[in-house]
Amino acid sequence: MTEVAQHEVAGPAATGVDPRRLDVLLRRVRQAVAETPLPSMQVAVARQGRLAAFETFGDATGRDRYVLQSVGRSIVAGVVWHLLGRGLLDLRERVGEIVPGFGTNGKDAVTVEHVLTHTAGFPFAPLGYPKMLDREQRLAAFARWRLDYPPGTKFQFHLTSAAWLIGEIVHRRTGLTFAEYLRAELTGPLGLSSLDLGVPADTVLPMLATDRTGDDQEPDPWGPWYLSDPRVLAAGEPSHALVGTAADVALFFQALVHSGRWTADAVTEGARIRFTRRPAGEEAYGGGTPVGMGLFVTVAGGGLPSTGSPALFGNSGAAYQLGFLDPVSGVSFALLCNGYPLTGYDLSERGRTMMRTIADLAADLT
Repeated sequence: MTEVAQHEVAGPAATGVDPRRLDVLLRRVRQAVAETPLPSMQVAVARQGRLAAFETFGDATGRDRYVLQSVGRSIVAGVVWHLLGRGLLDLRERVGEIVPGFGTNGKDAVTVEHVLTHTAGFPFAPLGYPKMLDREQRLAAFARWRLDYPPGTKFQFHLTSAAWLIGEIVHRRTGLTFAEYLRAELTGPLGLSSLDLGVPADTVLPMLATDRTGDDQEPDPWGPWYLSDPRVLAAGEPSHALVGTAADVALFFQALVHSGRWTADAVTEGARIRFTRRPAGEEAYGGGTPVGMGLFVTVAGGGLPSTGSPALFGNSGAAYQLGFLDPVSGVSFALLCNGYPLTGYDLSERGRTMMRTIADLAADLT
């Protein structure tokens, strides 16, 4: 089992975080666990490269890791930005020129930027278990994929297809798998040992249903619950199967601007809004609410707080998860949870209000 590093908590005063506002935030998260069926929540706040707070509430400890779900997209973005900063990748490149065989069925026009902004045109392109385990079968799936619409003409979250393609692009350009590159170039040197991909299920907190009323109820096998299958989690689907602690997620955001492992231009370009649109599709899959889109991160909307600066970026995740960095205030934040409704998503007004409140408190700490 991975040894999860324990980071020193410098505290609010040492990091320029308002201790009273931080106390209100932590009490709100504690209340969320105490007054609902949520099994646990883990929360971290960081600034100036150090932790201002790291707390775990409920049936978990600070050494426990969570499945990051869509919060993991910010980690994926960090890997891509690292390649861009090193000159190993260009946004204008056509994916078919990087991944042989991909440019079939009209996909020859798809660029790297299309993939990173969820405008590539194949939002639900299939690649399931067990085909995902084998690289040759993944490549064969890429070749079979067909466009739902011309690249660049429509914005719709590519829930798994984009990240599988990003993983292959990283492999082609570095000679390392996505997980190997993440460990060797980023999380390893940064000491963020909890962040990993393709791990045994027994090294991560189990996903638990929060609204089960009978033993005969089964969760929706798709959406977030897809990753409750230990075989799927171990297969390492890049944009959702990443795991980690809230502390390491918050510190990863800090590392983007403080560690020197990324060029400032790459981070600025990655977090720059390309467009602001209402994504297509059902609300459970990201549709409905207008969002600003950077390179595999959202920059406004999409579950991010309304109290931060216009430059705040990150990703929210099912069902009660969030990670972001506000470059103006310098605050990064991570909230992780292992409780899920049987549908995988909480679209209730109570659930929305809880997450909006926590998000807004987290972005207003200085």
